Amino acid sequence: MTAAGAGGSNPRQWRFDSGRICLDLVATSHEADRPDGPEPLANTGRLTCWLVGAGLVPTGTRLTGVDGSWVAGFVELRDCIDRLVRSRPLKGCPEHDLEVVNSRAQSPPPGIRAVRDEGGDLVRALSATPECAALLAVVARDAVDLLTDPVARSRLRQCEGDNCRRVYLDTSRGRRRRWCSSEVCGNRERVARHRRRTSVKDLEVSSAGIE
Repeated sequence: MTAAGAGGSNPRQWRFDSGRICLDLVATSHEADRPDGPEPLANTGRLTCWLVGAGLVPTGTRLTGVDGSWVAGFVELRDCIDRLVRSRPLKGCPEHDLEVVNSRAQSPPPGIRAVRDEGGDLVRALSATPECAALLAVVARDAVDLLTDPVARSRLRQCEGDNCRRVYLDTSRGRRRRWCSSEVCGNRERVARHRRRTSVKDLEVSSAGIE
């Protein structure tokens, strides 16, 4: 998942098209072409942006106490889930990663309730200011559900886009989805393909002129 701006303060700067909340967290990993780049969840502002954009907390929720320990907790959980979903077969997955996910999944998730918004419609709200452990539990429980569901695991795919490591759940008809996002990686592939065809045609025209 890539932030469009340096600040990361706008939830719309993040993409959420992996099909599972745990995979959306995994998508905040470093890009393949920038493995030594800055941590995408480098600060509390970016993490807060992701929490809201991913729907872990409803828009407008007041988050207090978000600090470096929150960032460390989500980065640790993300990296463990990342390794687990890429393990083939799962029998060989790191036990430490399983322990971390299982430990985080034990905490109770935040309580929720339905409230009226300004227009009178019912919207989701949290019963209290969420703690870090409760939000980590939501992601960890989703990861446990995914890892223990053979059908869901069989739909895990890695994007075929150049320099993209995003993992997503392929729920398309015929299981023919190739990219994490048709609008992003798919469009890049189509543009690259067009450029290759254009280059070949230009080369053929140039060669014909020389002859």
